Amino acid sequence: MQEIIKNSLAKSLTYLEYRKQVTDLLKEGKSTGSEQSEALTKYSELNEVRMNRLEKTIQITEDATASLINLKSSYTWIVISEGWCGDAAQLLPIINKMAELSEKIDLRIVLRDENEPLMNQFLTNGGKAIPKLLILDAETLTVLSDWGPRPEGAKNLIVNYKAQHGVVDETAKTELQKWYLHDKGISTQNEILALVEKYEKQLV
Repeated sequence: MQEIIKNSLAKSLTYLEYRKQVTDLLKEGKSTGSEQSEALTKYSELNEVRMNRLEKTIQITEDATASLINLKSSYTWIVISEGWCGDAAQLLPIINKMAELSEKIDLRIVLRDENEPLMNQFLTNGGKAIPKLLILDAETLTVLSDWGPRPEGAKNLIVNYKAQHGVVDETAKTELQKWYLHDKGISTQNEILALVEKYEKQLV
């Protein structure tokens, strides 16, 4: 596992590098990832607009800010993502703003299709669902926890919709976007911080 993580970190991007790569590919009519299609490019374009908006509007709560500023240990956060992923577009701006608040967090982003060995270690129900956040001890690169691909409320919405309708269609995706809009990133902040604080308490 350590070797897989080191190999992925060697190919990792900062948040700004990730944004630039997605933008540059869109100028060529492409998306990130090994598969290329008009649909994936369209999703990437929508996500570009979404992320631009969220970067301006998402607020980190006072409680989350206080926790992040007072972290004792140092962490590497790795997010497995792709530019076409709607959930990643909703969650990455939040994760980035959280990381920016703490000198103890180094956020790195890796592309799923370029890091298959890493992705295969963190499957969701056997699938390569993204985004996936890996919380690592910065010194040892031990994985302390992982989170994703969605907050609990969003995950339940999709599970329930699929149980009722048998598919995840455009209506489901619209309902999911409404959920994210209403939640304002609060669930994501709380769930990720709960994982970090669990480890922090062991250091007391």
